[in-house]
Amino acid sequence: MPKNILLIGGNSGIGLATAQLLHASGHSIVAAARHAGPLAEMGIPVQPFDAASPALNDLPPVLDGLVYFPGSITLKPFHRVTAEDFINDFQTNCLGAAAAIQAALPSLKAAPSASIVLFSTIAVAQGMAFHASIAAAKGAVEGLTRSLAAELAPKIRVNAIAPSLTDTPLANTLLNSEPKREAAAKRHPLQQVGRPEDVAKLTAFLLSDDSAFITGQILRPDGGLSSVRVF
Repeated sequence: MPKNILLIGGNSGIGLATAQLLHASGHSIVAAARHAGPLAEMGIPVQPFDAASPALNDLPPVLDGLVYFPGSITLKPFHRVTAEDFINDFQTNCLGAAAAIQAALPSLKAAPSASIVLFSTIAVAQGMAFHASIAAAKGAVEGLTRSLAAELAPKIRVNAIAPSLTDTPLANTLLNSEPKREAAAKRHPLQQVGRPEDVAKLTAFLLSDDSAFITGQILRPDGGLSSVRVF
């Protein structure tokens, strides 16, 4: 059945792949993003949204789903990470998500059932050097996911996706040469870097009725990196 879905962000990478998949599947999509961009070119209504000062207006009276895409990759040696880095990552990844959910909550509660999808990172489950700021922020997102899953059950499900390195504009500096790409692929048991389309399919699944018995979970499309060792 077609659903009413709110996308926060979605003009590139995993977000755009998800928007394209949902749009092609006949769902009704509204979005909030910094720029109209490709979403508007697809005919999706886009209202302004900035994770640094999040605000949403004119939402549909009923929403079956919400996905929060804004994120960051702050990679620095710990001795160089500033308080501002921690604050900015926390604001973009966690507080922005919380504000969006609060604004959309009346519309989500008006649906017979609804699904919220947030995004974490493999760096929460798998300790990685230089990831202190973003891992701390995304760890908060995972805590928010579980807390809201408990509080909003049984009508609203809340899950998070924690991908490994995915071939998106956000990760461009880590994959902008063939040696970097090959090295990144070899770190994963499946010997590949993530594709936005694969994560988009998982997002669509979590929004669908096929995942009606799943809530409070952190799903990890990470090529096995967080849980598998190949000898």
